[in-house]
Amino acid sequence: MGMLDGKVALVTGAGRGIGREEAIQMAKAGCKIVVNDLGGQHDGTGTGKVADEVVAEIVKNGGKAIANYDSVTDYEKAKGMIDQAVAEFGTLDIVVNNAGFLRDKMIFNMEESDWDLIMGVHLKGVFNLSRHFGGWLRQEIKAGRRTEKGRIMNTSSMVGMFGNVGQSNYGAAKSGIAMFTNTIARELRKYATCNTIIPNAGTRMTIDSMPDPDGAAKRMNTMNKSGMVAMSPKHFPPLVVFLASDAAENITGHIFLMMADICTVFKGWEVVKTINNNGAAFTPEILAERVDSELLKDFPKIKHIAEEYGNIYQR
Repeated sequence: MGMLDGKVALVTGAGRGIGREEAIQMAKAGCKIVVNDLGGQHDGTGTGKVADEVVAEIVKNGGKAIANYDSVTDYEKAKGMIDQAVAEFGTLDIVVNNAGFLRDKMIFNMEESDWDLIMGVHLKGVFNLSRHFGGWLRQEIKAGRRTEKGRIMNTSSMVGMFGNVGQSNYGAAKSGIAMFTNTIARELRKYATCNTIIPNAGTRMTIDSMPDPDGAAKRMNTMNKSGMVAMSPKHFPPLVVFLASDAAENITGHIFLMMADICTVFKGWEVVKTINNNGAAFTPEILAERVDSELLKDFPKIKHIAEEYGNIYQR
């Protein structure tokens, strides 16, 4: 018995990297898979039928899967992915929004297209699939054709939590995904659990976008002192399998990170400190006196990604 026996999932961006490992490990857990991938390069250019390779591997190992090659940025084609899953397998239980690419540039060099394309595939793509799947689940449950809640998992990034130089477009999209997911977790509470998932792994997308891809690949494929290839994408999908399973039926509205042997939950934006002016409106002069000396006094240091998780290679 697998944790996902009898369930059906759509995984976007599942032709390579994290999405590929998610699809394969979910299939091993008993899930039927729609493998979506446009087949583009790390910067979003080009197309190809890499989804077929993942389908072939799943089928070879005794699982069931079909391919889809459409772009998540197309509103109607996103609906078509839901329809394809239902037509082929009779239902759809899980959507994992993973599709994405990078257009890294400093803000003073970024073109409008670099911004729009990243927002399109990451943020709009997540909206498209969540909207159509959420609407379909609501319709099925209200009509009495379904009793179980669905599962929506939207992929963010540590860049969306901490920020990173050269990735203002990607960071904004990934931070937006986290807050979007927390919101729809409330809106879809009767119909689906909705969680944000954050992987950190050495994949083609991250490696090929670096100035020294060969050196980056070597670093990310090196064993640490514990004998673990810490940046392997194989370490992340167990979180996805768990959240997709019946064991996670009451877990919703959370932001999880998984990498190597670490599982983290984020609280998101929270109030750190407040000052008041004893019933009177603040003036600019009062703020000048009190913001730095009181409100920001002992303010927690804003960490960089490397400060929080940078020792993962050595442990």
